[in-house]
Amino acid sequence: MAIKFHNPSSVSFSGKYSLGAEVPAGTRLFHVSGQVGVDSEGKLQPTFEKQAAQAWRNIGEVLKSAGMAYEDIVKVTIFLTDSRFIAPYREVRDQFITRPPYPASTLLVVAGLADPAMLVEVEVVAAKA
Repeated sequence: MAIKFHNPSSVSFSGKYSLGAEVPAGTRLFHVSGQVGVDSEGKLQPTFEKQAAQAWRNIGEVLKSAGMAYEDIVKVTIFLTDSRFIAPYREVRDQFITRPPYPASTLLVVAGLADPAMLVEVEVVAAKA
């Protein structure tokens, strides 16, 4: 059985995400800790868009270390420090998550992250047979 994404018509939603992801027994699950806009040199990127893109590049590198890719993501949790970042975040995300089925997703607007200059953090769960 392959990973199955659920979007029942009895639940209203809009956007590029699934309401649920069913992972069959025997599938490898891989949890990626929240990634922020800090590059490999330890430098925090200067703008929201650059921080978001760096967070997604970091996720890609962590996934690659486990033999996985963006297509293997089944769940995304996003932490933004301002609701005005929602639309720009989605534009950046769409550069990395490019086609359906889209992973299940939760987006939270929080008062702050570990460093006040950090504007976005993204964590994912990936699954691969």
